[in-house]
Amino acid sequence: MLDGADIIQSKKDYDWLGPGAYFWESDPLRALEWAQWKKQRGEYENPSVIGAVIDLRNCLDLVSREDVELVKAAYEAFVEIQESAGLEIPNNRNPDGTENGDLLLCYLDCAVFRHLHRTIENDPDTEPFDTVRGMFVEGGKAFPRSGIHRRSHVQITVRNPACIKGMFFPRN
Repeated sequence: MLDGADIIQSKKDYDWLGPGAYFWESDPLRALEWAQWKKQRGEYENPSVIGAVIDLRNCLDLVSREDVELVKAAYEAFVEIQESAGLEIPNNRNPDGTENGDLLLCYLDCAVFRHLHRTIENDPDTEPFDTVRGMFVEGGKAFPRSGIHRRSHVQITVRNPACIKGMFFPRN
């Protein structure tokens, strides 16, 4: 990637923020833990982390109440369409062998984001989102009676590759 190759855009049906290139915000250690976990599962050969300078541009920010309400409305419209067509509504679930109940496979969330992006793309008066940013609560509690979770992190999904201004190897 650092040599100018295209950035991999994930298009899995369980990507929690929908399709795009995924980045951890300010947490290369958590990104490396995830890559190492993927290696243990046989999905990666050489886990590593790269950094990026990202211009969020038109960002669907899930720590903004207004944007969460937009996603909620997209969910309601998605469910209505699925039910009227007699189609199943996907569920979020855990991958086999995970220790926590973190629902890492986000089929429902992904379907809602795809529906939202399609709706916006079909509206010539609405600017599509370049990025999606969200807080993912993950892992067991950091300490007893805490609301803080050990692996919580902010992720950014870049839908528009022009938002990535540069890439680098993070310092140790």
